[in-house]
Amino acid sequence: MRTIRQPKWVALPVLVCLLALERPVLAYLDPGSGSVLLQVLLGGFAAVGVMARLFWHRLAAVLRRNDVDHGRE
Repeated sequence: MRTIRQPKWVALPVLVCLLALERPVLAYLDPGSGSVLLQVLLGGFAAVGVMARLFWHRLAAVLRRNDVDHGRE
């Protein structure tokens, strides 16, 4: 059985088919959609901030522990 070693040769024909078969999309974006998008962005920023704060305490604890060890030497 022959295997394809480069996946880009498989993805290229699929991409060409998808682009050739595109159809127009009829979508309506009302102000409520913008509000939902804004909430998603703000929620994402809040989540990144919380994760940064959680990991910052762990990183600071490791750095403080290393500073104490260097002071003893």
